[in-house]
Amino acid sequence: MKFFLGLLSSFGVLVSSFSAQVRPNLILIMADDFGYECVTANGGESYQTPNLDKLAASGVRFENCHVQPLCTPTRVQLMTGRYNVRNYINFGTLLRTETTFGSLIKSAGYATGICGKWQLGHEVDSPQHFGFEESCLWQQTRRPPRYANPGLEYNGVEKDFTHGEYGPTLVNDFALSFIAKNKEKPFFLYYPMMLTHSPYQPTPDSPDWDPTISSENKQQAPKHFADMVAYMDKMVGRLVAKLDELGIRENTLLIFLGDNGTGAGTPSRFKGTDYKGGKGSTTENGTHVPLIVSWPAVMKQGRVSADLISSTDFLPTICAAAGAQVPENVDGVSFLPQLKGEAGAPREWLYSWYSPRQSQDMTVKEYAFDQRYKLYRSGKFYDLSADAAEKQDLSTTTLSGEAAAAKAKLQAALERYTDARPAKLDEEFMASGKGKEKAAKKGKKKKKEE
Repeated sequence: MKFFLGLLSSFGVLVSSFSAQVRPNLILIMADDFGYECVTANGGESYQTPNLDKLAASGVRFENCHVQPLCTPTRVQLMTGRYNVRNYINFGTLLRTETTFGSLIKSAGYATGICGKWQLGHEVDSPQHFGFEESCLWQQTRRPPRYANPGLEYNGVEKDFTHGEYGPTLVNDFALSFIAKNKEKPFFLYYPMMLTHSPYQPTPDSPDWDPTISSENKQQAPKHFADMVAYMDKMVGRLVAKLDELGIRENTLLIFLGDNGTGAGTPSRFKGTDYKGGKGSTTENGTHVPLIVSWPAVMKQGRVSADLISSTDFLPTICAAAGAQVPENVDGVSFLPQLKGEAGAPREWLYSWYSPRQSQDMTVKEYAFDQRYKLYRSGKFYDLSADAAEKQDLSTTTLSGEAAAAKAKLQAALERYTDARPAKLDEEFMASGKGKEKAAKKGKKKKKEE
């Protein structure tokens, strides 16, 4: 009997050890044009986000996640783990020489899928080239409507819908199907949503939903933004319910964030004050996004973290969770220890090189900041705790104490990237058709102004 009990005990230890080593499923959801102020759990007062709030209540809610102010720059940083200064060439392009988390996680033995908004090149094989075995995307090979009666690409094959279908629902259907198909093995699903980007149109849950809409120019109204937030949250809830149904929720690492600030000028109420979306701006309302992480097997109760998180940090974090190799040239810092309740190695500052490279906007803004202070390469210096809108430049003010120490720290951070931009990136861009076209437009504009 003692021998039998001993075997049972040993078996229990082995099972426990195996369970601890089972790699988690990975789901990274990114909402489009969705700022920090939109989530109720963060202090938002204008929208209903019950599913995100529920994830936050039992997971980790980060208060200081910052990304780039615009869609493509953030996507490039997120997928490569590298600052834009190193590899960003122009809006709508991800250089095919880059290594993404899709390729890295696939190499670690995961099934990989991507669904939602692409916006990173029109090549038919782009998703597969960057490591995603299956895909359901909008704006991969073309740019049709994304909401009512959309056009999508399934594994590069174009498909148009004309019977009142709703794009975000179709993409969510793909996500649920991918999860169900791969439930027996570890999988990575990257889900860059189409919602809540303009045009602000009715959703199928809106009182004025019209399934005959075939243009993104119809039925646009600011009031529909709230409907779109609610529907986005509903899609998150639908995905979580599928994980529960399949019995794989416990060991699924689910990450949710926004890709940049809410659409410029979009009004909201946040912590008792009026708050306007700042997409495209390097101020807080353009870069501050929600970050909520849930992993029931590891996180047993809700926590709030003030640690600084960059969009470059997601690649090393999910690679660490998957046991995948992380390239030496990434700038990101894994925050997996913090997810496990450990101290980790929190960042002391965040760095950004931001250049839209969209239309004629070739400006560059480079800056470093921490939870309180912000320093631009130009020398402008701000106390964000008192001046989040960056109205009062302190660069000509005599500084002392905490402010002086922060400025010195941030200056040292900027100096690390003084020569980080490869000259060939801009040379290649200007040699391309897009570069010549933008240079010509810029020249005509300057001549006209003169």
